[in-house]
Amino acid sequence: MSTPENLSDEASDFRMATFRLARRLRAERAIDSMSDGQFAVLAALKMHGSHTLGELAERERVTAPSMNRTVNCLEEAGYLTRTPDAADRRKVNITLTPTGLDVVEETVRRRDAWLELALSELPPAERRLLADAAAVMRKVADR
Repeated sequence: MSTPENLSDEASDFRMATFRLARRLRAERAIDSMSDGQFAVLAALKMHGSHTLGELAERERVTAPSMNRTVNCLEEAGYLTRTPDAADRRKVNITLTPTGLDVVEETVRRRDAWLELALSELPPAERRLLADAAAVMRKVADR
């Protein structure tokens, strides 16, 4: 049975291992010079479709001016475009370009390949343990 002290140590160990794995996965990217925040914007557009600047800022939990700088940089690089909204000309929709989509897909491919290789080096029992842990991690993250 876990004591409060042990639970605190377990939580800390789990947090550190999760951050370390996430950092290692983030290192696998299609473009080394792209920041995590920039990639997150491209990934959000791929997953959820076009957004306004305000919607992107809210989704990524940053200020509108900060998001504007990120979007400007990504637009200049050709990864996304801004187009006036057909129904409301005051709004501008931000959409991935084919080049931006390629960056997201290549980054995801590299991250999956790295993780697949790492998992292939584990014994089957540890892979099953991680598969079970993934379900629990989703449950904790969805709280």
